[in-house]
Amino acid sequence: MDDLLDRLGLRLPIIQAPMAGSQGSDLALAVTAAGGLGSLPTATLSPDALRAELRRLRDGARGPWAVNFFCHAPPGHDAAREAAWMARLAPHYRAAGLAPPAGPAVAARAPFDAAVAELVAPYRPPVVSFHFGLPAPDLLARVKSWGAVVLSSATTVDEARWLEAHGADAIIAQGLEAGGHRGMFLTDDPSTQLGTLALLPQVVRAVQVPVIAAGGIADAAGVAAARALGAAAVQVGTAYLLCPEASPHPLHRAALQGPGAAHTALTNVFTGRPARGIVNRAMRALADGAVGWCADAPAFPLAAHGLAPLRAQAEAAGRDDWTPLWAGQAAPLCRPQPAADLTRALAAGWAP
Repeated sequence: MDDLLDRLGLRLPIIQAPMAGSQGSDLALAVTAAGGLGSLPTATLSPDALRAELRRLRDGARGPWAVNFFCHAPPGHDAAREAAWMARLAPHYRAAGLAPPAGPAVAARAPFDAAVAELVAPYRPPVVSFHFGLPAPDLLARVKSWGAVVLSSATTVDEARWLEAHGADAIIAQGLEAGGHRGMFLTDDPSTQLGTLALLPQVVRAVQVPVIAAGGIADAAGVAAARALGAAAVQVGTAYLLCPEASPHPLHRAALQGPGAAHTALTNVFTGRPARGIVNRAMRALADGAVGWCADAPAFPLAAHGLAPLRAQAEAAGRDDWTPLWAGQAAPLCRPQPAADLTRALAAGWAP
């Protein structure tokens, strides 16, 4: 287990999960300063914003840091599906007195590509993590040429084996409990997903590279359980959202501390891809039957385009009706505290 910590240069076996839209370099720097691995999400950043954040990390980090990228294939437009999605949303636009967005859906999240690699190369991040698989072999080779350690998420044993065979240096075993987007990439069937306590030991047994536990871990007891099942480190996301260094929307922060945080579900209505969040109006109103799932939702990340005006109006009125409230199943265990304190508290569970 300690081999991974040595390779990453970590004092503590705690990795802060990258959470796009809810944090920037402030959180990553605070976790890194405490001895963990702070992570920067990039999928929603413009090139200028990405440069600025990378500069802050390179110049300000007091230890290793990570940068995270999505690896999804850019979706093509499906006119029929996008029309069905807007028809599903039409009653809500009428009720809100809003005009739906005009034109084809616009992708709000970009995958890692040659242009992004060119931008990132001068900053030589010590760790690069990927979601939804790995980039093309030539791009992955370029990342490794920087000396970066490569991490990626697996939600099944098959995905873990695939990642090992295609060059991942360590694998994040993302259990079903985890908040935000599922890292699944070999299948789009959510029924293949396992909880962390079932997935982690199976992945540890199946691969030779180190395995990082993620999903439902929010305190020292969870860290201890992950270590007992063979984890080389743990990745924690939701608990960090209540830290002052994080920047979720105020409505998101409030929801994480409210009674509704006990009820999360997988949904595709916000982006078109399975992700876990606190159940709200959008997840109920747009579902085909079960909470959170809609067959009409366009491919990732196009679904977000149709919801944007509804979300903006509701948030301006102080409502989270159409806001993705990403959260894992351990959200009720989370408490507001500085990121450094949380990092050290989590690491206390690693002691023999």
